[in-house]
Amino acid sequence: MTTTPQTALPPDRVAFLDDLMARMTLPEKLGQLNLITTNIPVEDDKLAEIRAGRVGGMLGGLFPCTFGVNGPEGLRAVQEAAVRESRLGIPLLLAYDVIHGHQTVFPIPLAVSCTWDLDHVEVTARTAAREASASGLNWVFSPMVDIGRDPRWGRIAEGSGEDPYLGAQIAGAMIHGLQGDDLSSPDSVMACVKHFVGYGAPEGGRDYNNADMSPARLWDVYLPPFQAAVAAEAGSVMMAFSAVNGMPSHADTDLLSKILPGVLKVSDFDGIPEMIAHGLGDEAGQIVADDPLQTLSERALRAGVQMDMMGKGFITRLEAALAAGRVTMAQIDSACRAVLEAKEKLGLFADPFARFDPARAAQVILAPQHRQAARTVAADSCVLLKNDGDLLPLAKTGTIAVVGPLADDTKNVLGPWAFQGDPATAVSVLAGIRAVVGDGATVLHARGANITEDRRMLDLLNFAGPKVDLDPRTPEEMQAEAVEVARRADVVIAVVGEAAEMSGESASRMDIGIPENQRDLLKALHQTGTPVVLVTMNGRPLTLPWEAETLPAILVSWFGGCEAGHAVADLLFGDRVPSGRLTTSWPRHVGQVPLPYDRATTGRPGNPANDPGKYSTRCYLDGPSEPLFPFGFGLSTTVFAYGVPQVDAPVLRGDVPLTVTVEVTNAGTRTGVETVQLYLTDPVASVVRPGRQLRGFRKVRLEPGQTQTVSFTLTTADLEFHDQALNRTWEPGQFIIGIGPHSADLKTVSVDWLKD
Repeated sequence: MTTTPQTALPPDRVAFLDDLMARMTLPEKLGQLNLITTNIPVEDDKLAEIRAGRVGGMLGGLFPCTFGVNGPEGLRAVQEAAVRESRLGIPLLLAYDVIHGHQTVFPIPLAVSCTWDLDHVEVTARTAAREASASGLNWVFSPMVDIGRDPRWGRIAEGSGEDPYLGAQIAGAMIHGLQGDDLSSPDSVMACVKHFVGYGAPEGGRDYNNADMSPARLWDVYLPPFQAAVAAEAGSVMMAFSAVNGMPSHADTDLLSKILPGVLKVSDFDGIPEMIAHGLGDEAGQIVADDPLQTLSERALRAGVQMDMMGKGFITRLEAALAAGRVTMAQIDSACRAVLEAKEKLGLFADPFARFDPARAAQVILAPQHRQAARTVAADSCVLLKNDGDLLPLAKTGTIAVVGPLADDTKNVLGPWAFQGDPATAVSVLAGIRAVVGDGATVLHARGANITEDRRMLDLLNFAGPKVDLDPRTPEEMQAEAVEVARRADVVIAVVGEAAEMSGESASRMDIGIPENQRDLLKALHQTGTPVVLVTMNGRPLTLPWEAETLPAILVSWFGGCEAGHAVADLLFGDRVPSGRLTTSWPRHVGQVPLPYDRATTGRPGNPANDPGKYSTRCYLDGPSEPLFPFGFGLSTTVFAYGVPQVDAPVLRGDVPLTVTVEVTNAGTRTGVETVQLYLTDPVASVVRPGRQLRGFRKVRLEPGQTQTVSFTLTTADLEFHDQALNRTWEPGQFIIGIGPHSADLKTVSVDWLKD
């Protein structure tokens, strides 16, 4: 159950670090464990700490977000202080939250996962690395690989959805994109995988809340993306604020040693002192020296945490802990060595200023090829949920009404965690539509509504400064204008949804529908009789029961980044074909969540087709049990037909691989891109198993009438799970393989897989 350690340094570099550590004092070693936050220019007291060798790394502050914005000049002065003015000249780790692009802002990670395209994932990360490193950064707090199964949780926007198999694939691609083929290259940055572990399973969907789950679920669902990231040689991992099964990750000696050997382990912001609020003491449940921070700083070090982000306990408490014998010099040396090895792998000792190149910054930041990549990825992230009567694609003629509080928006379109993104560089949906249709159509516009009229929510969203713009007109006045515009149009494109700050950190929601005032606008637009194309801007799955029943077309655009407007217009008017597929199940009602596709069948499963609700089944009395849109779902503007899956052997023994093929045909009249998905079911096992599990996917582009044979290979590794003793195993028997366009529409074939 352990993870393979990472590649070792060459002997000469090991000797270099040995010599360096031999010359370091205890305060200098503890300084390497100290990660502080600042803005540019750096405050005098923090510069003094750097010159004294009491800082190992710095991250940009969030309020205001000025760290590294204007290229490498400001950061160079900080690195100069560390390298030229401290006794040993040890360079700094310079970090920032680069979540979905740096200054070229890509779609949010949840959206990018909906491309089901690992090349796209890697391109977004490589572009972010090039731009961030051109700003002088060498470390980014990305990717977030937490599995998210509760759409109430705001940080679901930052991850890759609900499936551990897909999440692991994306984690590996992100690491390779950020770190490149050579971590020491000036255009690479060290990744920091977060948040270890179970942070995506907070009770009630409330951010920072604790999680409680079976050990097997932890190992089978929440740990695989972290294991994949470590296998891809991620440079660092960040701990989670939350506790899982009663143990905060900052103190989880067992999991840190098993999953993260050879990886720099970093606390989250103030994460060590926040264990005080958990009510945690030392391993015996006691507080030493009447000082909770002393106690928990010592415990975190003993558990394996090697860098303290803003907690200040390592730098202020560990010297006394060493003197008292509660921590050892070996533990301090191990943590210090991990920080120094990360700096060595980044090439900082060879050339601490390799990333400070203003000419490269001017060349790569917001480069045309980066913006083109952002446009392509944004389009392929969008998911078409409904298209009755082939309303899409639209003609570039006639009169088009573009309505909604997010239609002419260049701020929220960037989404949460886009600190370096500039709204002045973003393209709104309205601007994108006008650019695509040109002079061929008349484009009308009306705001129609504010994003929300909920004053409590507005106060929370704007607590750190104005973020959500309000129109001074009354809701009735705005809606009346929108209705008048809709009546003059041949089609209405309604762009509605969330503000950026309604998703992301500290942005959990009880009601995950479109805000009520925006839904009122949609109902008024629908009553005009003009066809309405709904374009949602959102960072989470939304509940859309009325919209799905009533409106003819729905396109999910997420928060699509700086090129979102062009990307949405490309899809609406047929210049690109929709190909996104959901990576989260979309519930009908928030009362259904969590609703992952791989939930196990129960003893009284019910029949959703003819049993709408009965006390003796797991169905609801007041509605269907199944999601509105299942995992993997997404439409095209053409139609795909699947043949029956074929296997190369109905019976297998041992480690012999199985080849599964299926014929997929474009049975429509337009070119399309299909994501062919393979799911595996183990119908009889020693423990209750998931109803189905994703085990493969392939994207194929087909012309009208074209048929392609799609092939998958399965091995016994695809059959494995953790038993009750947490042994990873597979059991012989019959397995059902399903292939189709999404998790709820599969054609199946069975195989018998036996032990040797």
